[in-house]
Amino acid sequence: MEGGSAPGDPGPPGPEDLLSLVFARPEEAVAGARALLGAAPAPHTASVAHQVIGIWERDFGDLTVALGHLRRARALARRSGSADREADALAALGVAVVHAGHTGRGLAYLNAGVTRGSGLTSARVRFRRARILWVLGRHREALDDLRPAIPVLREADDTIWTARALTLRGLLHLASGATEQADLDFAAAEHLWERTDQDHDRAVAVWNRGVAAFLAGDLPAALRHYDDAARRFETLGTPGYGLTLDRCFALLAAGLAEEARHEADRAAALLEHTRGQSTTKAELILVAARAATAARDPQAASARALIAIRLFVSQRRGWWEAHARLVLHQARHAAGRTSGRQVRDVAELAVRLRDLGSPEAVQASLLAGRVALAFGWAEDADKHLAEAARGRLRGPAQARVAGWLAHALRAQATGRRAAVFAACRRGLDVLDEHRLTLGAAELRARATAQGAELAALAQEAALASGDPRRLLVWSERWRATALAVPPVRPPDDPALLRDTAAYREVTGRLETARSTGRPAPALEREHRRLERAIRARTLRARGPGTGESLRFDPRALLDRLGDRRLVEITDVGGVARVLVCGAGKVRVFTAGRTAGLAAEVGHLRAGLRRLAYRTAAGFAAERLAVVEAGTRLLQETLLGPAVRHLGTGPLLIVPPGRLHGVPWAALPALRDRVVGVSPSAGAWLRAGDVVPPDAADGAGVVLVRGPGLAGGGAEVPSLAARYGGASVLGDGAATVAAVLKAIDGSLLAHIAAHGTFRADSPMFSALRMDDGRLTVHDLERLGRAPYRIVLSACDSGWLEPVGADELLGLAAALLPLGTAGIAASLVPVDDEAAAALSVALHDGLRAGLGTAEALRDARRALPDDPPHRAAAWSFTAIGAA
Repeated sequence: MEGGSAPGDPGPPGPEDLLSLVFARPEEAVAGARALLGAAPAPHTASVAHQVIGIWERDFGDLTVALGHLRRARALARRSGSADREADALAALGVAVVHAGHTGRGLAYLNAGVTRGSGLTSARVRFRRARILWVLGRHREALDDLRPAIPVLREADDTIWTARALTLRGLLHLASGATEQADLDFAAAEHLWERTDQDHDRAVAVWNRGVAAFLAGDLPAALRHYDDAARRFETLGTPGYGLTLDRCFALLAAGLAEEARHEADRAAALLEHTRGQSTTKAELILVAARAATAARDPQAASARALIAIRLFVSQRRGWWEAHARLVLHQARHAAGRTSGRQVRDVAELAVRLRDLGSPEAVQASLLAGRVALAFGWAEDADKHLAEAARGRLRGPAQARVAGWLAHALRAQATGRRAAVFAACRRGLDVLDEHRLTLGAAELRARATAQGAELAALAQEAALASGDPRRLLVWSERWRATALAVPPVRPPDDPALLRDTAAYREVTGRLETARSTGRPAPALEREHRRLERAIRARTLRARGPGTGESLRFDPRALLDRLGDRRLVEITDVGGVARVLVCGAGKVRVFTAGRTAGLAAEVGHLRAGLRRLAYRTAAGFAAERLAVVEAGTRLLQETLLGPAVRHLGTGPLLIVPPGRLHGVPWAALPALRDRVVGVSPSAGAWLRAGDVVPPDAADGAGVVLVRGPGLAGGGAEVPSLAARYGGASVLGDGAATVAAVLKAIDGSLLAHIAAHGTFRADSPMFSALRMDDGRLTVHDLERLGRAPYRIVLSACDSGWLEPVGADELLGLAAALLPLGTAGIAASLVPVDDEAAAALSVALHDGLRAGLGTAEALRDARRALPDDPPHRAAAWSFTAIGAA
């Protein structure tokens, strides 16, 4: 951040004015500097020109090239005989040398600049030294430099440099947790920037507002400011590596670890390629290490953390080195590489982080306590956990949650069960408050990961208490909570609507190109860009900030069940515990170990896909035998002895998030049962409270037939004949807009279409309409989802587990918007078999049956051949109606 006098002076830009232009109109500034050098200027003017080019290369280009220009600027300044010119050039060179990784030498140049300059020049050099001290993590020394500099800059009415100094002081206040003082400084700086044309610094001001919003816990506002700043940098043609760094921290807080790791790795690689700032590259590598830890890849996290530590040590950046060492210890602990010495090392690191004023000291003390517990060192563990627990009442939400976790672990170690429950409750309440600020369903779901261990501790304590109802309450406390309230409806943002329309058009062209085997790299790039743009806009949505309590009441559940049984499966300590609710009581059974269950579900789903293909009888029998073996294994592991206590009435299964893909109707004991599924018992109760729209027989029914179906959506004409007043969309009329308008608030919708599930980005899971894909983002625009919906589409019932025990996908989007019952397929099925099942299902619905009961009768009505049996087992009923 360099520059000369404030813009707006009369006359054409002189040499000194180019220094302010380098951040206002960088291309113009560099062009002017090169023009000056082409005219064989005097040493003073030539020094300024080389400094302008050097600053641009230092911050936006090749650091090696920058150093060459800045050394030349310093030499020419000395020849000019101007002490202030030499001081300014020394400061610019010192900043570049530090960014190149040579901290001692760079600070020596900056110190010389402070000594050499006088008055206003000396104040500007002090600001630059303060900024470098901030980069180095030496925050107190940086404030010491700003205290004398700011009054001088103000007295000289130096608008640009005063605004920069106030901005830096705000960032230093943020680093120490003084958010109110930071806000005052940012507001004062923003007021000053309005008087200038410093476009780059204005972008930085927007960026800093994002940092302040993030540290204040307002994640949507932070993402909004970061995106705004990124657009400004893009307009200026200047990269924003520091902005990428802060955005990655925000993504990590949002639970988007893989995305954060990808962005950080990509930016670090680009800096390496362009020979950019070594200091920023080290910071990006560190955030990539954090992201790898969060993504449960401790090996990658350790490798990156070691690289970051080496860089920070060589750069003499103790604050950053300490944080990198914490990440290394966390990664090694996650990988099971612990030792007694680690307790001492991490405890010393916690003291160091506290001395540096870092909120990460809580995490270090927590880790020291964990490792001590693992070695059975009760006294050491209690000491370190007590220190970490002090963070539960102050600081950002993540630090407070870590403090409550430490408090819970300490209580567990000393056998204080009531204190465990209280600490877990308080910690999860903190996260609830944070999640209420989030409007996007994806962010709400992913943010729950931070509370997974608190929920697990409470479940362990509840199981040990011998009270099944208490275990049920804690199983519900952190399960599918993102579905408890609908997401904030996406705004009628013209840019969002434009990007969404373009996304459908580009997706269609891309699918056509792929189907013909033609490479389409330009379409691939545009497809990715539009997905990023749409997702970024939806993530910015703010939540209500407050909400009513949704505490689960087992008595309300038992009263509602009647002759039904609700079976909630929860994973406690790697073992499936089966809670059977009904007949006025809750009973708990122990089933099998849960390790490897997700893979077994995947094998069964693959077997059902193969079974759906029409093939020779011998092959079909072999495939059927494999599927049968898989269903028996899953039944024994998931239900165990509870299978003998399920009663004879309707059955509702509430599995853990990662097991929602189980085809429950295929399990031997459940094949002739009325079986439904719900993300949680609370979600089932809420679905049962949904009042259906008032519609006469046949009215409010929507039948949709998408394009390109192998069977042509054969069930739709049959259903249209059964529902005389139904709205039928197909043959070009089934556009996304038309379908959304038709199903909004309908009594019953049936959609026969190609389905695509996106495990990498569940919110872009889609149904193919005549003009492109209808995605989860589109469904969230509904005022009210259909009361009942049948999705005769491949993978339409598949939900992606995220966060602690949350779900994302087509069905997950419909439930909080007012859908009470969903019938959908978990795997691709034979079109003819799906059509037959759908017609039989609707016959049951028209007869007044619920979705699960109608689906049971439809399964019974199908022929007993492999494709029809696969279809019968692959469809599931979700919800309560």
